[in-house]
Amino acid sequence: MLREAKDSGSEMGLKVADIMARGDLVTDEIVIGLIREKLQTENASGFIFDGFPRTLKQADALGELLSEMGQTLDHVIELRVDDEALVQRITARSTCANCGEVYNDITKPIPADGKCASCGGTEFKRRSDDNEDSLRKRLMEYYKQTSPLVGYYYVKGTYSRVDGLAEIDEVGAALAERLDS
Repeated sequence: MLREAKDSGSEMGLKVADIMARGDLVTDEIVIGLIREKLQTENASGFIFDGFPRTLKQADALGELLSEMGQTLDHVIELRVDDEALVQRITARSTCANCGEVYNDITKPIPADGKCASCGGTEFKRRSDDNEDSLRKRLMEYYKQTSPLVGYYYVKGTYSRVDGLAEIDEVGAALAERLDS
């Protein structure tokens, strides 16, 4: 949703783009407003948040919003990856500009012919905030603001952890197991 807002060119989108380019976290008010808008306009029987909530204030606001909507939060899953592996993965990431297929310089390089394996596109891009400086700043913000959510959701009985360094199939199976429980 943040990238969608950023790409929209709206006033809110320009604010989001500037904040993300600096490697800062978008304010709680902006994020909560985008989430509220999305949940109220989507007609879905369920949803998955990726990277939200990031603060205790956002977690409380999400709880209130879901309560207003007659919904509950069933699971909170942390994909645990050590910091150095995370930096290596993210700084090596690129996507096909045409279809969004994700590549990684180390684990899934762009094909030698320079064409996307999914659509044949030849233009690839990297996010401006996928650099080591921005990422390390985001990690520091994570430890200050987001890591307290582990205890918050643990106490509520909705928290579990998955080893994000495991093989893709193992991670997928662990996620499915938790979502099916």
